[in-house]
Amino acid sequence: MSISAISKSGFNGEQNKSIKAARTVDTNVVPVDYLVIAGGGGGGGSSPTPIAGGGGGAGGYVTSYGTGDISGRLSPLRETLRLLADGTTTYTVTVGGGGSQGNSSTSGGAVGSDSEFAGVFANGGGGGGSYDAMVDAGGSGGGGGTVNNVRAPLAAIQGQSMPFQGFNGNNGNTYHGNVGGADGGGGAGGAGGKVSGNTGGVGGAGLASEITGTSVTRAAGGAGGGRFASRAGTAGGGGYGGDGDGGAPGRVGGPGTANTGSGGGGGATEGFAGNNAGGAGGSGIVILRYPNTYTITLAGGASSVGGETAVGTNEKYIQIETSGTVTFSSN
Repeated sequence: MSISAISKSGFNGEQNKSIKAARTVDTNVVPVDYLVIAGGGGGGGSSPTPIAGGGGGAGGYVTSYGTGDISGRLSPLRETLRLLADGTTTYTVTVGGGGSQGNSSTSGGAVGSDSEFAGVFANGGGGGGSYDAMVDAGGSGGGGGTVNNVRAPLAAIQGQSMPFQGFNGNNGNTYHGNVGGADGGGGAGGAGGKVSGNTGGVGGAGLASEITGTSVTRAAGGAGGGRFASRAGTAGGGGYGGDGDGGAPGRVGGPGTANTGSGGGGGATEGFAGNNAGGAGGSGIVILRYPNTYTITLAGGASSVGGETAVGTNEKYIQIETSGTVTFSSN
């Protein structure tokens, strides 16, 4: 029997079918906590004129592990899954890739790909905007690029997030005088920042999880590109915004960190021939935590660095980095 995703709300879907089956079948049922993060959006591209690219939004962030309102957009935790552990029932796991970067002022960053586990669904992060490309909605919204005065209405557009998965990116910046930075993409834990003069807006904050036994922050938004000044990357892996005068960290936007679902930084602007690309979004991840009396088997291309790892006294976790299927068995 194969169980796959039908819900795109970020809440549990097909696991209800699994629970019902468990009540009628004489088999083991394993409680599984999870952190599902989609791929981050790519940063928007820029042009030699004062047109910087917006930062990409983080991938949607959905979790059942921890205490308090610490799922995406500071929403309540989801329910723990109860899955069949009969050694034959397979559950789909999809790990979303990061969105590609925008390469010019007409090229916004691409939306990240969705992630899913056993009916728990997270939406890919929105791509960052640029002069001729609107920002995108996603798990977290992308940041707006720079627009000039004749395109000022676009400055009111911001990348919208999915409910309960992440925050919005900030509005695009209207170029005036010598101000030409762009805005940051939304993160799982905070909205994208507004441009400050020629310095791109900071990417939205990520969220910390202790599902692996150690607090790790993931799913940060990418920073907006600047004109003469760069913007550092955000804790949680959000890409830095490009630096318009060619100093470190560089003219192009930095990529979101792999397997964090973080957004890519926007491309810089001013004074260079050609265009400056944004950074690609970081790929997502699916992390599962369950009792050590059960064993998980990966198949169909699913893989994990490190395999099953003991955590706490009676539990273990696994970090799945590629798509496929999983099967649970009792020891």
